[in-house]
Amino acid sequence: MKNIAVIGAGTMGNGIAHTFAQSGFKVSLVDIGEQALEKGMATIAKNLDRMIARETISEEDKTATLNRITLSTDMKEAVAGVSLVVEAATENTALKLDIFRKLEEYCHEDTVLATNTSSISVTRIASVTQRPDKVIGMHFMNPVPLMKLVEIIRGYDTSDETAKTVTALSGQLRKIPVEVNDYPGFVANRILMPMINESVETLYHGVAGVAEIDTVMKLGMAHPMGPLQLADFIGLDVCLSILNVMYDGFKNPKYAPCPLLVNMVTAGKLGVKSGEGFYDYSESKKAEKISPMFS
Repeated sequence: MKNIAVIGAGTMGNGIAHTFAQSGFKVSLVDIGEQALEKGMATIAKNLDRMIARETISEEDKTATLNRITLSTDMKEAVAGVSLVVEAATENTALKLDIFRKLEEYCHEDTVLATNTSSISVTRIASVTQRPDKVIGMHFMNPVPLMKLVEIIRGYDTSDETAKTVTALSGQLRKIPVEVNDYPGFVANRILMPMINESVETLYHGVAGVAEIDTVMKLGMAHPMGPLQLADFIGLDVCLSILNVMYDGFKNPKYAPCPLLVNMVTAGKLGVKSGEGFYDYSESKKAEKISPMFS
């Protein structure tokens, strides 16, 4: 399994492509537009430069990694002949189902189809294909090149062979695979998102400000980043989407998103990606320490 395709050149997609290419795989990175692909490649190059600065890779390693990545806006052409496809599109059920219907049509019958979904049922995604035994979840963590965990999620019909193949593959990427069952949010987000949501509720009810909430969690619980800042880095729209998936899946009010989170997403305050979330990431603040938007 040396030729793979990654669908989606956003934060997770370019990170996954980077990781596979750096590990010696030939990668077809696919997105609907040239601009998204160029932005994804620029991010990969920038992250490789950071590794060079830390002396963890050489210039030659960077060149070899970039040379293993091919860009494409033609999914049908890009996935022809690959052994594995990793879908890393937006966390939207309808979009993912549409992609997997196309992959079923375009890919060889032996191709393993993986999804990087962080909360959507792998069984549901697999149901639109004729190969549910070869569909599996590979939930990478952000930033993908640095984070060691890969949640391996078996759908209802995922075969032992597929699970073993993907688990072994994760090891080739120098990741640590952990197999979990197919329920909304899996393990990582079933625990993380309620914590983030409760942090937003704490802010919403005026118990403390952004900096105070994050400081308590960093100093008191030894978290490297506070939950509100982490939410900004994940993307508040992504957090809201995951909470909605869990709320719909479990029908449990503890997963209902905080009204403040809903309003911020509606207003386009999505965190780092939009320049403003719980903190200010605007150009005027880049040379300074990021400042909280709420106190």
